[in-house]
Amino acid sequence: MAGTSRSGVEAGEKGLFQGRPWVATPDADTDPEALEAVRQLATTVGARWLCCDAPSHDRAVALISHLPVLVGAALLQTADCGGQASGLESLVRDLASSGFADTTRVGGGNPELGTLMARCNRSELLAALGRYRQAIAGLEKLVELEDWQGLAEALSDCRELRAGFLG
Repeated sequence: MAGTSRSGVEAGEKGLFQGRPWVATPDADTDPEALEAVRQLATTVGARWLCCDAPSHDRAVALISHLPVLVGAALLQTADCGGQASGLESLVRDLASSGFADTTRVGGGNPELGTLMARCNRSELLAALGRYRQAIAGLEKLVELEDWQGLAEALSDCRELRAGFLG
């Protein structure tokens, strides 16, 4: 689970997998020697080796990999549409900085990969999108009600949550 905004063989980067998770989803038919060979490759490039069943993998990556692609894409669409609608398209683009770049990197990435993720993990991605929609609605409600204390608490909780995801 590693990547950059670039794609293709020429985008290879030394140390890309260092400390990153490398997950295998063996089943009863998996050749133990082949699995060990892959584990050795993962540890050789410095990755963190993980094993889980395929359904658990699919649920997890829907939340932390596939959903962010669509969320980033939606943010790009929203900024573009909002900028055009308000006549501020140039200003919106000029003001976009590192936070916007970080948040939209995967949404503006490889469209074939994003489509493949959605097609191959459709049901889990739809469940993740539903959870995301609920979270956005909750934050929207706090802003709508001008519940700044509630929003501050929610954002504080998120700051604490982030550390558990990114170490």
